[in-house]
Amino acid sequence: MQLPASLLQSLNNIKGFDEAAFKAVHASGEQVTSIRLNPAKAVNRQPSIVNRQPLPANSPLDSYRVTTHYSQIPWCTYGYYLSSRPSFTLDPTFHAGAYYVQEASSMFLWHALQQTIGEATKDLRVLDLCAAPGGKSTLLASYFKDGLVVSNEVIKSRASILVENITKWGSNNVIVTNNDPSHFQSLTNFFDVIVVDAPCSGSGLFRKDNEAISEWSENNVNLCSHRQQRIIADVLPALKEGGILIYSTCSYSKQEDEDILDELSEKHGLLSIQLQLNKDWNIVETQSDSKQAYGYRFYPNLLRGEGFFIAALQKNSGGSTSFLAEQNLTKLSKNESLVIQDFAGILDGFSLFKQGESIKAIQQQWLPSLQIIAKQLYIKKAGTELGTIKGKDVIPHHEFALSTLPTQHFNSAEVDETNALQYLKRKDMELDAAKGWCLVRHCGLNLGWVKVLPNRINNYYPQEWRILKG
Repeated sequence: MQLPASLLQSLNNIKGFDEAAFKAVHASGEQVTSIRLNPAKAVNRQPSIVNRQPLPANSPLDSYRVTTHYSQIPWCTYGYYLSSRPSFTLDPTFHAGAYYVQEASSMFLWHALQQTIGEATKDLRVLDLCAAPGGKSTLLASYFKDGLVVSNEVIKSRASILVENITKWGSNNVIVTNNDPSHFQSLTNFFDVIVVDAPCSGSGLFRKDNEAISEWSENNVNLCSHRQQRIIADVLPALKEGGILIYSTCSYSKQEDEDILDELSEKHGLLSIQLQLNKDWNIVETQSDSKQAYGYRFYPNLLRGEGFFIAALQKNSGGSTSFLAEQNLTKLSKNESLVIQDFAGILDGFSLFKQGESIKAIQQQWLPSLQIIAKQLYIKKAGTELGTIKGKDVIPHHEFALSTLPTQHFNSAEVDETNALQYLKRKDMELDAAKGWCLVRHCGLNLGWVKVLPNRINNYYPQEWRILKG
């Protein structure tokens, strides 16, 4: 692996950089595999592997036959390293949202939240501005389980991937939007926390993506730095006074890291927050040239993870919240409410509304926020889609199956791995279940819907999500 000489030269005066060790770890070919568990989805399976570290009860890690060792990522409660990389695509619990495959360094966001927000997460509104494919948004949905997470992606095709991953995670407190950062200026002082995992030149991903090396250039670093400044300037009006901004990149370049912190401090008046670290983690604390703002660098020769930079800052100005118009969401008719209640049961604490023919549910406390957001932004997903009404019947939506809403009253069928994979491929499967709508389950987790008819089983797994390999 031939690393760009100009990158190495630019890093020689950066704290923590060791050129020889940096080259060696990139030449080693080592790949680190890590996942983050979904605390809302416990897997019902007995342990089947040995030499494990202590885990939460009913962990999906218990299902890995090919993995003999795993250990916890020290800065994230639910993060784990795997000793080898299994076929995630062929693991049904992955499709059920039991865990997310995420790079270990980026999970430091969990620790940054513990240091800046703590346990007081109730009623907070959080924005993940550059969210696809969804690693940080699913982490935020778990951390702010009593809050509201707005997960935004500006690129339309990537926003669809984001919707898929948020749906599999199953949280009911997430709104997915597809907007430019500038569109959030109308939501003045709206968010308590904003996470900007900014588009960058990608030098921190060289070990995982060799194409990133050929695409890297000093000119691209400069272009990314200017874009990062624009993105932050566009979204800052939406952060409340006293709110927390968490900025991160997967770049080693100072122009995209410490220099951006000086921009935030000097031009926008944000205050740097120093985070407490365990020295055994080998994360390098740095400070910006002008304002001595604190940032945190992850070097792959010092820890088990890829190149990463993160910093936390607080906004100390803002003023009053502007008047925001609300979008009136379509309410259900009395008959529709009765039909849905008969099908889905009573959803205590949730408000129901319609979008087209789709009936959706969101926590009552977040309905006013959704109405404000719907007036200002383009929404791809809001809350949980329950289904559509066809006469006296309800066609349930896949989101409902994968959500954490109660589904115990539905017929269900627990299937083995073979039949679970057949279901996920939308192929014929063996199923012993009563006629009507039925939830297909594996290891105690919902995979999706089928409708059992007298002479066949209709598979309702989303066509666009089906497994094509194997």
